[in-house]
Amino acid sequence: MIYRAFPLLLLALAACASAPAPAQDLSAQRSALRDAFAAAEQGTLGDAQASAFQRHPLYGWLQYARLRRDIDSVGNAQAQEFLARYAGQPVAEAFRGVWLPALARRQDWPALLANWKPTSNLGLRCAQLNARQATGKADAQWTAEAQELWRSNGKSLPDACDPVFAVLVARGGMTDALRWQRLEAAAEAQQPAVMRAAARGLPTAELAQANDYAAYLDKPDARAASWPKTERSRRIAAAGLQKLARNDPDAAEALLPQIANALQFGAEQRNPVLYQIALWTVASYLPDSARRLNAVPDAAFDERLHEWRVREAMARGDWKAALAAIARMPASQRQDSRWTYFQARLAEKTGDNATAQRAYRDAATSPTFHGFLAADKLGQPYALCPWTPDDSAQARAAVARDPALVRALELFQLDRAGWATAEWNDALTRLDDTQRRLAVEAAQDVGWFDRAVFSLGRSRSGESLPDELRLYELRFPLHHGDSIRRESAKNGIDPAWVAAEIRAESVFNTRARSPANAMGLMQVVPATGAQVARSIGLSGYGGAASLYDPDTNIAIGTAYLRQLLDKYGLPYVTMAAYNAGPTPAARWQGQRPSHDPDFWIETISYKETRDYVARILAFSVIYDWRLTGDALPVSDRMLGRLVDTRKTFVCPTASAAAADTGSR
Repeated sequence: MIYRAFPLLLLALAACASAPAPAQDLSAQRSALRDAFAAAEQGTLGDAQASAFQRHPLYGWLQYARLRRDIDSVGNAQAQEFLARYAGQPVAEAFRGVWLPALARRQDWPALLANWKPTSNLGLRCAQLNARQATGKADAQWTAEAQELWRSNGKSLPDACDPVFAVLVARGGMTDALRWQRLEAAAEAQQPAVMRAAARGLPTAELAQANDYAAYLDKPDARAASWPKTERSRRIAAAGLQKLARNDPDAAEALLPQIANALQFGAEQRNPVLYQIALWTVASYLPDSARRLNAVPDAAFDERLHEWRVREAMARGDWKAALAAIARMPASQRQDSRWTYFQARLAEKTGDNATAQRAYRDAATSPTFHGFLAADKLGQPYALCPWTPDDSAQARAAVARDPALVRALELFQLDRAGWATAEWNDALTRLDDTQRRLAVEAAQDVGWFDRAVFSLGRSRSGESLPDELRLYELRFPLHHGDSIRRESAKNGIDPAWVAAEIRAESVFNTRARSPANAMGLMQVVPATGAQVARSIGLSGYGGAASLYDPDTNIAIGTAYLRQLLDKYGLPYVTMAAYNAGPTPAARWQGQRPSHDPDFWIETISYKETRDYVARILAFSVIYDWRLTGDALPVSDRMLGRLVDTRKTFVCPTASAAAADTGSR
C-alpha cells in the first residue's frame, strides 16, 4: 500500500518540510510539482517522487493531496503527525476538514473529540455531538447545544444530525415547544418539507394544524383565514403571502385583506407582505407599480425599495415624482454619487437649473460612472486622485518572504486557486495595512490580479481605507495589452472597452470559470465561442479548452462584442446584452425606446446588469486614462461617438482625494 512507509518518510523529513526554498528554485520545479500533485490525487505518487520536494514550501500540500486520496485508510498516528507538523497552517485545517468526517464514518469518537475544532459545518457539529453522546459526555450542555442546533436552522440538516435528535427525543429533550420553534423557523425559510418533518411527534390535534401550515406554505390560499387567531398563525400566514407575492403579486394582493382581517394582522405582518407585493410588481414595471409602492408605509421602506420608487417614476418619465422619491431617501443614500447625479438630472428636467448645477458639482468629485457623467454636464475634467506609494525595496522583499504568501503565490501559479486563497487569507491575518498592500503587489507580479479587488479598501479589522481604492495601477491592471490592441483594432472596438470587459468579467484571470461555464478572460461560454470562432474563421480553435488561451479568448470576446454592437447599435445596450443576453436586452429596448441612455441604464430590471453597464463604462474611462493619459467623454462613449474631444483628469483638492472611493 502507498502509505506503508509514509509515516517514516514524514518523520525523516520533518525538519525540512516547512523550510521555504529559495524563490528562484520554485519555478524550475513547477512542472514536476504539478505532475506530482496529479499523481498524488490519482494514487500513484511514490515515496521517491514525493521526496524530491521535501524542501519545497508546498510539500505539506503535496502530502495533503496524497493523504486525502485515501483518507479512510489514514491511521491516527499519521494524521496526528501531519497535524502537529503543520499546526497553524491552512493545510492542517484543510486536512482536519477531511479527516474528521472520516473519523465520524468509522465512529472513532475519541479521536474525533481529541482533534475537534469549532466549525460552522453542520454535519461536523452533529458528528461532534454524536461523539460526545457515544463517549458518555451527553450532559446538560450537550442537550442545550443539540436543542439550539434544532431550533436555529429552518432548512434541512445533514443526515449526521438524525442520531443526535433521536437521542434528544429519547432523553426527553425534544419538547413540543421545541418542535414548534423549528417549524416556525422552517416557515420563515419557506421550507414546507422541513415543517412537516419537524411536526412529527406533536400531539394529534397539533400535528394536523402543523401539516395544514405546511400545505399552505406549499400553495398559499384562503385556508389561512380559518386558522386560530394566534401569533404563530399570523407569522406563518404572512410568510406564505410573501412567498406568493414573489411569484404572483396580483394574487397576493387579492388574498391579503381576507387573511389579514381574519387573523387580525398587525403592521409587523402586513408591511412585509405589502413590501414584497410592491417590490415584485415594480421590478417588472407592471401597471400597478406606483399604486403598490404608495401602499407600503414609509416605515417599511428600505434602501432597496427607495431606489425602486425612483426607477419606477423614471420609467414612466414622471420626473417630478422621481425627484420627490430621491428626496424621501435617507441622507446617506442620497449622498451616493448615483443619486446625487440623478437629483441633478431630474432637477434639470424640471427646470431647476440652480439645484442641478449644485448637485452636478457634488457628484463630479466621484471617479464613478455617475461622477464622470456629472463632469461631462459641467464641461470639466474628470476627478481622479491616484496614489502611488513609495515603498522601499527592503519592505517589498520582507513581505515577499512571508512563508504563507510564498505558498499562496506558488499555489496560484499551479492552478490551485482554493488552496492559494486559504494561504493568502492566512497570510493577511498577520500583515499590517502596508504589508497587505505590498502582498497585493506581489500577487500582481505573478498574475493574480483579483487580490487587488478583494484585499484592498478595508483594514484587517474591517475599517474602511478609501486611500487604498486610489491604487488604480493595482486595481486596474493591464495585461495582454498587445492582444487587446490588435483585436480591438481588427473589430473597430475601443481597446479601453475591451480591457474594462476583461476587468469586470475575470480581473484578468485566464483560468476563470463561472458556474454558468463561462470561461477565460472575457467569460465566453463554449457555445458562443464555437459560433464566433466559425464566423471569424479563427484557425486553431480547439473547442472549450481553447478559451483558456488569452489570445484566443480576447479574439473571440472582442469579435462577439462587435457582433452585438452591429446588432444593437449602441455600446450601452451592447454591454447589457453581453451580460444579460439578447432576450432581456430586447425587452428593455422595447419597454423604454425613447429614454435617454442614463435613464435607460438606471431602469434596467436586473441589478447585476444595471450595475454591470455602469461599471464597464466607468472602467473604460479609467483604462482609457491608463492607456493614453486622457479619456473619451463617457457621455460620448456610451453612444459610440468617437469624438476628437478628450477629457483630462485632475485631483480637485486634498479633501476630495481623501474621499475618493473609486469603482470596485
